[in-house]
Parts: sequence; C-alpha cells; structure tokens
Amino acid sequence: MNKRVLIAIAAMLGFALTARLGFWQWSRGEQRTALHEATLRRAEAAPVDQAQLLAAGAHADALVHRPVVLRGQWIPQRTVYLDNRQMNAVPGFYVVTPLRLEGSQAVVLVQRGWVQRNFEQRDRLPPVQTPAGPVEVRGFLAPPPAKLFAFARQETGAIRQNLDLAAFRAETGLPLLELSVQQTGAPSEGLLRQWPEAGSGADTNFGYAFQWWAMATLIAILYVWFQIILPYRRARRP
Repeated sequence: MNKRVLIAIAAMLGFALTARLGFWQWSRGEQRTALHEATLRRAEAAPVDQAQLLAAGAHADALVHRPVVLRGQWIPQRTVYLDNRQMNAVPGFYVVTPLRLEGSQAVVLVQRGWVQRNFEQRDRLPPVQTPAGPVEVRGFLAPPPAKLFAFARQETGAIRQNLDLAAFRAETGLPLLELSVQQTGAPSEGLLRQWPEAGSGADTNFGYAFQWWAMATLIAILYVWFQIILPYRRARRP
C-alpha cells in the first residue's frame, strides 16, 4: 500500500470521526434545549399542593421544577447555613430549614434564601428571622441543595459546606422527603431570594459541534490542497 493511499485513508477517517463528533455534540445540544424547554413548561404549570406532593411518593422526581404551595411549621433548631454560596456575586450562606408539613409527619427541606456572612467573625451566624407557628411557603420543587467540592468528611453544626440528604435524615431522625423547595418571593426575614436562573447549557454543545465541523473541513481542505491541487500544479509545470 503506497503513501498516497495511506494518506487518503487517514484523511477519510479523520474527516468521518470529526464530522460524527460534531453531529453528536449537536444532538446533545438539542436534547439539552428540549429538557430546558420542558423545565420552563413545568415552572408555568399549576402549583402543586402538599396532598399531591405526599401522594407522589417514589415518583416525586416528576414534580421537580413545578411551583408549590405548602403550609407547615419551621423546625428552626435544624437550620443549616450552606457556606460559600453567592447571590449577585456576593459570597454568603444559603439558609436551609426543615418544614414539617401541616397535617402530616413528613418534613421537607426549604432553601429559604441567601444572607451575607460576617467576614470579620466567620463563625458568627447572621441574623435570620424564623416565624413560629403555621406558615405558608411558596416556591419551586427542586433537588436537594447542590453540592460544592469538599474533602470527604461528615459535616455537623449549623455552618456546613454541603448538606447530604441521607446523612442529614439519619443525623436528625426527621422523615425528610427526597425533594427540597426553593422558596421564592420578595426579600423577607433577612433573606434574599434572587436565585440564579439555570440555563440549558446547549450553547456549549453547539459551540463544540462547530469546532468539530471546522476541524473536519480543515482536514478536507488540507487533503485536497496537498494531495490533489499541488500535485496537479506540479504536473502542469513545463
């Protein structure tokens, strides 16, 4: 097998691989776009009440991103301050408090909002008001609070880097639901609720797709130039 044939095979394989990767990234982008649009449609659906939430049981994941209205009582002694969270580019805490649902023993974690930390006394808890008695909470159903990188260790106390739902359930003995609630509304109780809007992330995939296709195009151009046009020009010279 001569050199020209080997170069042709390598060029075809390189072109096919990079083109295929481009189509795969484009497909991933379309999937993410469809998922994001489905999430937005859920957010515009009718609010879930606690009867629906409790009845969902193991299928509660189907309710994620739906609006929700709950009534219950806070369990303030189990409030957790998640450290190194930002809102409007300012570091502070996400405040998470369990809410015992009215007429039930079930408890749901509520991401109540954000509060700035005390930078001079880093172990000092910021002032947050937690009303006693029955409260109504409006928000969106969400997965448990997102985790940041941390060394593998069991965290305890009010200030933590992360909150593992299973570990917190075992620690407190509370019958926690698998979902949490991200509370919405105007600032109150010392908390801001300007939650960041999650994007689809599809633009990254579409960008990668164009990069792979640009590489495929470059392979084709280089092959045509060096293996067809230049040899043809040399052959035409007197």
